[in-house]
Amino acid sequence: MLRALAVDDERPSLEELLYLLQSDPRIGSAEGAGDATEALRRINRALECGPHGPEAIDVVFLDIQMPGLDGLDLARLLTGFAHPPLVVFVTAHEDFAVQAFDLDAVDYVLKPVRRERLAEAVRRAADLRGTAAPRIPVHEPDPDHIAVELGGVTRFVAVADITHVEAQGDYARLHTPQGSHLVRIPLSTLEERWRARGFVRIHRRHLVALRHIGELRLDAGSVSVMVGAEELQVSRRHARELRDLLMRRP
Repeated sequence: MLRALAVDDERPSLEELLYLLQSDPRIGSAEGAGDATEALRRINRALECGPHGPEAIDVVFLDIQMPGLDGLDLARLLTGFAHPPLVVFVTAHEDFAVQAFDLDAVDYVLKPVRRERLAEAVRRAADLRGTAAPRIPVHEPDPDHIAVELGGVTRFVAVADITHVEAQGDYARLHTPQGSHLVRIPLSTLEERWRARGFVRIHRRHLVALRHIGELRLDAGSVSVMVGAEELQVSRRHARELRDLLMRRP
């Protein structure tokens, strides 16, 4: 059973998070801290008593924007410990996801927190801690769509609407004519999954839908493509394959 510490300076958010954690069968205990400084003191006590001591903590559910020491600062401090607890960020802001995963976060949950989404974060932490517990079933979406989160609401974006995908650490940003969405899926996974749907890798950071390429540009040996109003560079290793695919495109 996981021993959890929830950290949030907003009391209603902290109480809601603790309620959801305590209702998860994989959480053995959950306590709260109102700021990162209090949390750091609590984590220090846990580390002093050892992984099997009465005050041990397995995973910290951590808000980011807090007065004084913020969540990212606390996570950076924890990377200096020999055996730190796992970290799951719980925040209303998606802008810090890349920084969070650079700090080896287990997951990045957006507020308002949904029970199902938090349960997935708990599952990931339990898997990493080797906790034996039944998995909560997850229903796979329609293969023609991909699930994205926006403000605590799950939406399904049509793959056909995605013009290109940009790698951002452990995340990928999906670009559509209506806007962009961040998903926690590596670019290499999407490349393999969507190859048969006409997506091609043009750069280590970019995956592009062939049907959305409007122009192929050659300039002094460099190659780029126009996707809508955006110009994307094509790496040398991918340039020949891309030209061949575009020539064969109906």
